[in-house]
Amino acid sequence: MAENNRAVVKLKERFANALLDCKEYRGEVTVTVKKENILEVLKCLRDDLRYNFLTDVTAVDYLGQDPRFMVVYHLMSIPNKDRIRVKAPVTEADCSIDSATSLWNSANWLEREAYDLFGIDFKNHPNLVRILMTDDWVGHPLRKDYPLQGPDREPYKGRLS
Repeated sequence: MAENNRAVVKLKERFANALLDCKEYRGEVTVTVKKENILEVLKCLRDDLRYNFLTDVTAVDYLGQDPRFMVVYHLMSIPNKDRIRVKAPVTEADCSIDSATSLWNSANWLEREAYDLFGIDFKNHPNLVRILMTDDWVGHPLRKDYPLQGPDREPYKGRLS
């Protein structure tokens, strides 16, 4: 039923070449777009379809697949009481995507968190520095190839007694 969603219909009209997938599961609509078009799509959703609240920006690590990462934006239209999820695939070789801080100020800390924990570079971000881990931390802890015990630690061997 995603094809009947007002946002999906509008996005298909304006960004037919940028849309990679549209799905609905349990009443939640998810649109996957090319990362090169992410700002245009988000701007259209904000300005034309009144998705005026960016609730979250996060990422998913699909280790072993190409593209490895998926950057995920959760948007809400307060006037229409409607939500949409927008995803953009990001390869490990070019682990960057345009920053949405020019559209929503709330993207600032959310993108910093994704950068800190996944290592995804948000181009044109005003202050892309670590937000949770210390500045001298090595690696990105939510990547699936990150050591479970942390860097330079002995693997857990179970109880000693």
